[in-house]
Amino acid sequence: MKNKLFTLALCMTALVFTNCSSDDDNTPTQPITVVIDGAAVAPTVGGPNQQNQVYVDLSTNTTTSVQRDSWDLGFYSGTEFRVVINGSIAMAAAQLTTTDIDAVNSTNQEVLDLQPLVKTNTYNQASMQYVDAPNGALNGTAFSAITATDADNPVYLVNLGYTVGTETPTTGSIDTTDDERGWKKVRVLQDGTNYILQYADLDDTTHQEVTISKNTSYNYTFFSFDATSEIVIEPAKEAWDLNFTTFTDEVFIGTDSYGPYFYSDFVVTNTKQSTNAYVIDTEIQSELSYDNFTLADVDNTQFSDDQRSIGSSWRNSGGPSSSPSLKDNVFYIIRDTDGNLYKLKFLALFNEAGERGYPEFVYSLLQ
Repeated sequence: MKNKLFTLALCMTALVFTNCSSDDDNTPTQPITVVIDGAAVAPTVGGPNQQNQVYVDLSTNTTTSVQRDSWDLGFYSGTEFRVVINGSIAMAAAQLTTTDIDAVNSTNQEVLDLQPLVKTNTYNQASMQYVDAPNGALNGTAFSAITATDADNPVYLVNLGYTVGTETPTTGSIDTTDDERGWKKVRVLQDGTNYILQYADLDDTTHQEVTISKNTSYNYTFFSFDATSEIVIEPAKEAWDLNFTTFTDEVFIGTDSYGPYFYSDFVVTNTKQSTNAYVIDTEIQSELSYDNFTLADVDNTQFSDDQRSIGSSWRNSGGPSSSPSLKDNVFYIIRDTDGNLYKLKFLALFNEAGERGYPEFVYSLLQ
């Protein structure tokens, strides 16, 4: 087992954190003292606007923060030719029947018919086909696989999602989205080992074209329509394990799907590089606790390839008159990109002032 953490001394002092949320209202509860040894991390997601995506590398105890609206498309660097959209700003995309990007405009009937469904929070299961598969599967992206035959690569209608929220909400609430960013039309082709990206505003009669190269040191090469260029977002593919972000997931009411829904306080695992996790619920597995969990307790059959294996499961959902709250009955077992095993427990969702968007967690290497 490789372990880059051997040069780091884990904090062995008693750590005191506060759970500042309530199921019933927005008033912080009385402090709860948690005494745990390990490395503590407070990802800077940005408070109630949650404007940052924060990548965490457990083996080096390092974080990397990027503005979540600084990219639009990600071009996969593996053997497949796949394109992902930025679910952290609620983007969506629909395949059109044409391959002529310059012929598409806002008056096309196909565009008019699609626009009401090509978005999140429609409460319609039909909208799921227009977002990337929440589990992270490449064969479930809104864009179909890009082929070497140009005639097989259609134009896509792309909903650019929302700008990041900027207002200061009431204490305990969030403001993660502001104005709609509008629409683009996009077509992607293959050129040897590269991608060719064609894009334009919806009513433009000409388009721009750029070559996107694969970089095998990273999961994706990212492109920004605002910067009109490639941009580095994720750390190198084996240099991160967790991503704290807002996220487009599928919402269910009972067993019925109500389509894509935009979540805050979400954690994604780097499944592209075999970071996997599973949850321990001490209300179900009462014989286990974070403090007494050891390497011998790891159940390798429980690790999930779903990038949502942590997701939002570390908190209770709120409601119209209440804030979410931290779950104190769960912790996670994580296998990182190097094969190291850790236990991880969340300690905070709010800061001491009761403001949301201040997650904290503690973790320890199992050895």
